[in-house]
Amino acid sequence: MLENITVNANGHQQSCIIWLHGLGADGHDFEPVVQMLNLPNIKFILPHAPYRPVTLNNGYEMRAWYDIFGLQSESQQDEAGINSMQTTINAMIEAEIARGIPSQRILLAGFSQGGAMALHTATRFDHPLAGVLALSTYLPLKNQLKEKQHPANKPLPIWMAHGRQDSVITLATSQSSQQTLEAAGYAVEWHEYDMPHSVCEAEIDDIRQFLLRVLPA
Repeated sequence: MLENITVNANGHQQSCIIWLHGLGADGHDFEPVVQMLNLPNIKFILPHAPYRPVTLNNGYEMRAWYDIFGLQSESQQDEAGINSMQTTINAMIEAEIARGIPSQRILLAGFSQGGAMALHTATRFDHPLAGVLALSTYLPLKNQLKEKQHPANKPLPIWMAHGRQDSVITLATSQSSQQTLEAAGYAVEWHEYDMPHSVCEAEIDDIRQFLLRVLPA
């Protein structure tokens, strides 16, 4: 199991969000956002990705959910690494179900590489989830989606947001993933903000409204 930070873990929560950070960050990265959301009825789990060499960064070791070879749409993708991490996140979800939280009250969230992992895992998970929060991100291995998606999560609410000034993952890359998801039958709620590869206050307000809708108290 991954090391993690847990917020609002007093045992009374009936909902859980597993929030995956971006490349090179750690679980602390979104702690301030969780505090701003002010949702005490929801348990938040903020795991730390393991350290691994990242090809894009000259093999430098950093926290990463999988290896990255390039950020272009035709770049090679680390299929083995993505699928291995999917298994790990599945186990985290199943541990929360075993603790008594129904799968329909568990949501996956992530920023950048963490958002890619959240989209990949949720669309393939074999029990219905509450939704996905996909921030400044893309869908990895998207040509496999129709073959690998699980029917249990076809009704999955997907909330995607991107910055118009994002120079790390371009707006076009994220929009292409949105189109792939919609073509596969998912309802995607799309938001754009005037920001770079980051989050902004207006976005956090909108996230809060989405979470209150899909995880009502």
